[in-house]
Amino acid sequence: MIDLHTHSIFSDGELIPSELVRRAVMKGYTAIAITDHADYTNLEQLIEASQKAKYLEDEWDIKVMSGVELTHVPPRKIGPMAKKAKELGAEIVVVHGETTTEPVAPGTNAAAAACQYVDVLAHPGLISLEDVENAAGNDVSLELTARNGHNRTNGHVARLALEVDAVLVVNTDAHAPEDLITDETAMQVAMGAGLTEAQAKKVLKSSRSIACPI
Repeated sequence: MIDLHTHSIFSDGELIPSELVRRAVMKGYTAIAITDHADYTNLEQLIEASQKAKYLEDEWDIKVMSGVELTHVPPRKIGPMAKKAKELGAEIVVVHGETTTEPVAPGTNAAAAACQYVDVLAHPGLISLEDVENAAGNDVSLELTARNGHNRTNGHVARLALEVDAVLVVNTDAHAPEDLITDETAMQVAMGAGLTEAQAKKVLKSSRSIACPI
């Protein structure tokens, strides 16, 4: 399992990074990104904290990636903030998409899909075909999420992504230990969104390509 979207106690997660990573190791993870909720008020602190967690790579057989999830950020600020996050050393920049379960500002999906500094548009809800096309053109991956509530639109996201060959990834958006999943469950999430077994395997491979680029 490779997970590009998780949270620690530094935002609204339950675990400090070391326990989050250790529990991921026990689930069979080979890579994990710590992507706590960020805006301009805490961007630097979160990236610095997740960078420090990379010391765990020397102890356990797992890649630990430093990242953030830009959350409820005004759409016109997403591009500049994503760029700043990369400049500060974030390896993974996730944008909290327009999930149907939260009052995310309209235009968030469009801003993220148009930004070259964004890696993953998380739980993008009822995303438009235009935004999916822009995401594909800017190498922004679209998330199929294992998280309850956010996952109600996975099928819609998968269907549009397949139309334009946009990259899909499966993430947990983990906040608690029980949110971490195995490769087998990740396959179920992908196939539950309407993908064939072959397509689901391709999605899991996409996560590996992002985490471990050649």
